[in-house]
Amino acid sequence: MSEGVRSAEEKAAEARRGPPVVTRGPRRTMGAPVEKPQDFLGSARRVLGLLRPDRAALLVVLALTTTSVVLNALGPVILARATDLIFAGVFGRQLAAGVSQEEAVADLRDRGDDTVADILEAMDYVVPGQGVDFGAVADVLLVVLGIYLVAALLSWGQARILVVVVNRTIYNLRRDVEAKLHRLPLPYFDQQPRGEVLSRVTNDIDNVAQSLQQTLSQLLTSLLTVIAMVTMMFVISPLLALVALVTIPLSLLVTAVVGKRAQGLFIRQWKHTGEVNGIVEEAFSGHELIQVFGRRQESRAVFTRANDDLYEAGFGAQFVSGLIMPTLMFIGNLNYVVLAVLGGLRVASGQMSLGEVQAFIQYSRQFTQPLTQVASMANLMQSGVASAERVFEVLDAPEQETERASPQGWQSPRGRVEFQGVAFSYDPAAPLIEDLDLVVEPGQTVAIVGPTGAGKTTLVNLLMRFYELDAGRITLDEVDVTSLTRHDLRSRIGMVLQDTWLFKGTIRDNIAYGRPEATDADVLQAARATYVDRFVHSLPLGYDTVLDSEGGSVSAGEKQLITIARAFLTDPALLILDEATSSVDTRTELLLQHAMAALRQDRTSFVIAHRLSTIRDADLILVMEAGRIVEQGSHEQLLAAGGAYAALYRSQFEAPVDSEDVPAGP
Repeated sequence: MSEGVRSAEEKAAEARRGPPVVTRGPRRTMGAPVEKPQDFLGSARRVLGLLRPDRAALLVVLALTTTSVVLNALGPVILARATDLIFAGVFGRQLAAGVSQEEAVADLRDRGDDTVADILEAMDYVVPGQGVDFGAVADVLLVVLGIYLVAALLSWGQARILVVVVNRTIYNLRRDVEAKLHRLPLPYFDQQPRGEVLSRVTNDIDNVAQSLQQTLSQLLTSLLTVIAMVTMMFVISPLLALVALVTIPLSLLVTAVVGKRAQGLFIRQWKHTGEVNGIVEEAFSGHELIQVFGRRQESRAVFTRANDDLYEAGFGAQFVSGLIMPTLMFIGNLNYVVLAVLGGLRVASGQMSLGEVQAFIQYSRQFTQPLTQVASMANLMQSGVASAERVFEVLDAPEQETERASPQGWQSPRGRVEFQGVAFSYDPAAPLIEDLDLVVEPGQTVAIVGPTGAGKTTLVNLLMRFYELDAGRITLDEVDVTSLTRHDLRSRIGMVLQDTWLFKGTIRDNIAYGRPEATDADVLQAARATYVDRFVHSLPLGYDTVLDSEGGSVSAGEKQLITIARAFLTDPALLILDEATSSVDTRTELLLQHAMAALRQDRTSFVIAHRLSTIRDADLILVMEAGRIVEQGSHEQLLAAGGAYAALYRSQFEAPVDSEDVPAGP
C-alpha cells in the first residue's frame, strides 16, 4: 500500500475518533480539566428554575416558613418581659415597702446614687418591698413555650413539603437527562469518555439533589430570619441595630472573596471526579487486557495520578470554602462583645431596660447565626452549582436533527438502496467520503471490504442515519431516508455489530429485545435458525438463564449468536452484518453462513468483513479505500481483475505478508 493511501486512511481514522485525547498507559483520559469558574449566579437561577412546576407548594413553604420565623422573632421580646419581672422583683425587694417608684427614685438621687436612680426610673413592674412575681413569670414562659412549639410544627411542615418538592424536581431532572441522552447524536458519545457521561448523569445529579435538600430550606429560613431579626433590633434600639449591621458588608465581602476562589476549585473537583470514574470504568471493563499485557503497574499509576488530582482539588475546595464559617463566627463574636458593652452602658444610663438588652443580644446572635449558616452552606451551594453546570452541559448539547413535520412512510419495502453523490466527513478538515454513488438492487448481498479507516462502517452508519450527510442523498425504494422517521427507518433494518451487547435479563428476553411482542415459538424459531438452541439446552435454566451486561455464563461466540438471533427475529427488510461472525469458531461460522444465506433470501444485505472467506458468495463486493469505492464486482471478477481485492485475498490465503508491504514502525 502506498504512503499516500496510508496517510489518507490514518487521516480518516483520526477524524472518526474525534478530538485528540491524552493517552496514559492502557487507556485514554480526558485533557486537563477546566479551572475557569463558570456563571455561578446564572446557573443558580437555572437550578431554582427547575422548581417552577411546584410553585404552589413553594408558596405554601414560604408562608409556613415566614410564619415560623415571625413566631421565633416574637420569642425574645416576650422573654424580655420575664427578665424585667425577675429583675424588678429583685430590685423591689431592696426598696422600702409603702413608697412609690417615683419616691424611691427621688430618694436615690438625693443620696447621690444617680446611676441606680436612672436604672430604677427606666424599669417597669417595680413594686417597692415586693419580690419576684413568679406567677406572672410563669405565664410569660407558657406563652413563649406555646409560640416556640407552634413555630417548630410549622417548620416541620415546611421541611416535609420541601423534601417532596426537591425529590420530585430531581426525579424530573433525571427523566429529562435520560430523554436527552436518547436525542443526542452518535458523535456526541464518540467524543465523550463513557465514564465522564456516567459521572454527569449519576454523581453530579446526586450532588445537585443533596445540595438542594440541605441548602434550600436552610437558606430560605436564614434569609427570612435575618429580615425578622433586623426589624426587631430596630424596634428595640435603632442605634444598636446600626452597630450590628456593620457586620453585614464585612461578612458579604469575606463570603464573596473566599467563595470566588472556592468555586473554581469545586469545578476542578467534579471534573477530576468524572476522570476518576472514567479510569475505573475502563480499568474494570478491560481488566483481562490489562492483566494479559502486564500493565497493572501503569494502570495503577494512572489511577493514582488522577486520584491525587482529585484529592488536591477536593481538599482545596473544602478547605477554602471552610474558611468562611470560622471567619464569620469571629466577626459575630466581636459584634457580640461590642453590643454587650454598649447595651450595658445604656442600661446604666436608664435608656434601656435589662430585658431589652437581653432581647437585643439574642436578636443579634440570631441575626449573625443565619449569616454563618449561609456561609457554612457556601461549599455545598458551590459544589451543587458546579455539578448542575455539568448536567446542564448535557441538556444543552446539540441534538440530532428533528424529524420532518409530516414524515413519509416506507410502505411495502423491497430493499433497493441507492447512494447519490454522498459526501461525509467526521472533521471538515479531513474529508472521508466524497461524491459516492452506489445502487444495490433488492435481494442483493453486498459485501464491503477494505483496510481499517476506509469508511466501511461509516457507510452503513449513514444508511442508518446515525450520522447525517454533508451532501447527496440516500434512498430506500426511491424514498429519501431523511423523509422517514428514524424509528420507521431503523425498525425495518436489522443490524449485528462486532461488539456484542447484552442486557441483564434472560436469554429469551435478549433475543426478543427488538420485538417484545414475539411469542415463545417465534423466539425458538429464531434461536434454532441461528444455532442458539444448540447450546441453550446445556444451561441449567435454558432460555430462562439470566445474563448480565458482560454475558455471564456464555462464551463470546455464544453471545454473538444471541445478538444474531435478535436481528433475525425482527424480520428486517435490510440486514447489516458488521463483522458479525468475528467471535464465532470456524464450524459455527459455517453453520451461520447457511443460516444467513436462508435469511438473505429476498432481503438486501450489507456485510462488512475482514475474513474474505465469509463473503465469497456475495452478489456484489465493494472494495473501499480512503472513503472511495475503488473496485466492485463478484468474487471471481475481482480476483480476475488482479487489483486491490486480489491483493487482500492473496494476503489472507496464498502467501505471508511481504515485509515491504508493512509500514515501518516509528
